[in-house]
Amino acid sequence: MNDQQLLRYARHILLDELGIEGQEKLLAAHALVIGAGGLGSPAALYLATSGVGRITLADDDQVELSNLQRQILHTTASLGRPKAESGRDMLAAFNPETRVDARVARLLDDALDEAVAAADVVLDCSDNFTTRHAINRACVHHRKPLVSGAAIGFDGQISVYDLRADDAPCYHCLFPEEADDADERTCATTGVFAPLVGIIGSMQAAEAMKVLMGLGEPLVGRLLQLDALTMQWHTVKFRRDCACPVCGHR
Repeated sequence: MNDQQLLRYARHILLDELGIEGQEKLLAAHALVIGAGGLGSPAALYLATSGVGRITLADDDQVELSNLQRQILHTTASLGRPKAESGRDMLAAFNPETRVDARVARLLDDALDEAVAAADVVLDCSDNFTTRHAINRACVHHRKPLVSGAAIGFDGQISVYDLRADDAPCYHCLFPEEADDADERTCATTGVFAPLVGIIGSMQAAEAMKVLMGLGEPLVGRLLQLDALTMQWHTVKFRRDCACPVCGHR
């Protein structure tokens, strides 16, 4: 690290658990953030300001006025712009040293497969079950750690699926695809409490950084659920389903 980096990341380096070695791991890392909205905004911001060297930010949507209540990567001046490009410019303003690749696309099939294969950690900041399951399948295939978050209304949740480990569960183990499709709600129809996505998205960044640095105990086999109305957390512990059609072959 050069002198500017030592100063920029000084408060990280002071942490005994992290130090220069941990910061250098972040600088060398590549994070794939799928979704540049409510969850992706704080997640990508903290990854960039913390010094993750490369971020691929993927989103096929454009910034709308109703997004600005919670999607803090974007400003009023960003209205009508692709979220991935608006997010890239905002991240560059915070930390020009982080390389941000803006993908103005909904990653599907081969494109998703290639993006996951190139990343060190994947953050699922999407807003629908179809995308979440597609991301999970790609992460299982390439054995990439997945940090998945969700928020709707006043309810949020987060878990880590570290698919590098043989005994780690995948997203499908906890949320079977056929069960998810029956009860899908969206922010557009249900609404969402603005600070909730900030809480969950920030936690996604924290868990991703822990995975990248081999730090602490990530949320593997644990689903944290937050009721923002009462500000109470609930933990659900779960294990790998050996009969899971997605990861059971491991």
